[in-house]
Amino acid sequence: MAPRRGADPEALTFTERARRQQIVECTIDLISTRGYPATSLSAIAEAAGISKAAVLYHFSSKDNLTETTLRHVLDRFFAYVTQRVERESEPCAAIVAYVRAMISYQQANRRHVRVITEMLLDDKGGTRLKTPGSHDTHGRWQALADLLAAGQEAGRLRAFDTRTTALAIGGAIDNVISHWLVHPDYDLDAAADELEAFTLSAIERRD
Repeated sequence: MAPRRGADPEALTFTERARRQQIVECTIDLISTRGYPATSLSAIAEAAGISKAAVLYHFSSKDNLTETTLRHVLDRFFAYVTQRVERESEPCAAIVAYVRAMISYQQANRRHVRVITEMLLDDKGGTRLKTPGSHDTHGRWQALADLLAAGQEAGRLRAFDTRTTALAIGGAIDNVISHWLVHPDYDLDAAADELEAFTLSAIERRD
């Protein structure tokens, strides 16, 4: 049985797409609970109730499978954030929507947060996807920098370096989520309120 190397999703049958999705979901479960290094193809196959050969039919290697899994997680994360930002026409409201969506998605999808953390911070395998900065989640904070620049152009925000400010706000979001992962009783809703106030105080015009 030859593996479906780089199979075009449009060319897959309904059954093949369903099987690939099942394998990806099992991979998410295992990485989020065991960590990336301890998640083997054999363990994924066992969780999916299929053979290792069947996993390799759909994904030619562990790297191929975990790349697809990470992309699946990131695509849903950023679609969620983008959808909420695009609902807002006013610059400050769009920036607040971005900050709150970043928090609320991760709050509702703890497994996905674990996958992103494992995949981006564990580089023992030497793959590009697991090197911080190389994949960097679609340019990571560039979308926020673009929103900040749009707010400046509209005259709603003070003058500042958008890249530095996006990194500062993004770092605050990361640290809040990191603390929550270690301390599940941490009030993430209250933290989102504080992050909104922090963001607005940092970017709004003062005249």
